[in-house]
Amino acid sequence: MTSPPTDVPLPGAFDGPALVAAPEVFTHELAAPARTELGRLLDAIERGDDEAAIESAVHAATADATARTITALTSGPGFILLRGLPVQGRSRRALAVLYTMMGRAIGRPVPQNLDGELLTDVRDTGADPRDPDVRLYRTSAEQDFHTDGADVIGLLCLATASSGGASRLVSSVRVYQAVRALRPDLAPLLFEPWFFHLPGARARGLPEALPRPIATFDGRKLETFFIPWYIRNAQGLASVPPLDAARRELLALYEATANDPSLTLDMEFRPGDVQWLRNAFILHKRTAYHDHPEPERKRHLLRLWLAAAVLDDATPRFPVGGGAPS
Repeated sequence: MTSPPTDVPLPGAFDGPALVAAPEVFTHELAAPARTELGRLLDAIERGDDEAAIESAVHAATADATARTITALTSGPGFILLRGLPVQGRSRRALAVLYTMMGRAIGRPVPQNLDGELLTDVRDTGADPRDPDVRLYRTSAEQDFHTDGADVIGLLCLATASSGGASRLVSSVRVYQAVRALRPDLAPLLFEPWFFHLPGARARGLPEALPRPIATFDGRKLETFFIPWYIRNAQGLASVPPLDAARRELLALYEATANDPSLTLDMEFRPGDVQWLRNAFILHKRTAYHDHPEPERKRHLLRLWLAAAVLDDATPRFPVGGGAPS
């Protein structure tokens, strides 16, 4: 696999601290008329009014936010934070419908797991984070930097944790550039296949690990697919060759570089925040968190994965009918 020339500028590169100093670059507060209209449309969803008409009105009310989102994803930093969705006192069902309608203005919702689920509740279910078949979004444990399985990843915050749970982002393009500068001898290995464990695949008779490169370059842009604990979990499988010393060193260096504070940006979500990010250009992480004791106050986000033709990215996706990603 070809790697990018060192003298070619790549889209999607940013240094987190520079953006922290200029939050207007990636943050947009919904205007009061839009918030009022979205509240009215949530009432209409709760009443069971015609959803086609509601969706058209949702797209009209959020047209400015959608345009800003597409600009941020295509020619901006690769992510945006929208603030002010009126979630207080609303049902999970109504917010899920509204949020999905907002997502369809950007792209097509795609499955997030082997079961073909299109909208996911991100919250601690009490699952054991040490179980290789448990996806970490179902726990309160830290999720280190990784990508997901769609062109655009979206989160809607319904409730925050008592402490922790920050969303941390880093440009995967900048991580690659930094790794290449430090170890030009190891960086080409990112463009060779690595085996990724597929949680839950064995019980469904599917391949337990899939090979694919961490980085790809199509002559215009550098895309990244990286889930380090899936790489490590695959090492226990008979069909997967062991990582040699060079790959072990590179994996550790890549993770350390992604966590370099000179590259990262933190977001503290508020209820009503919506984050959209371009998966091919952004690694994301969630810090560990502690929940409120009351069940109704526990941290809760809704997640969408979108296929967005406007991005022309090649992230592996789960089939619509369920099954292993391709």
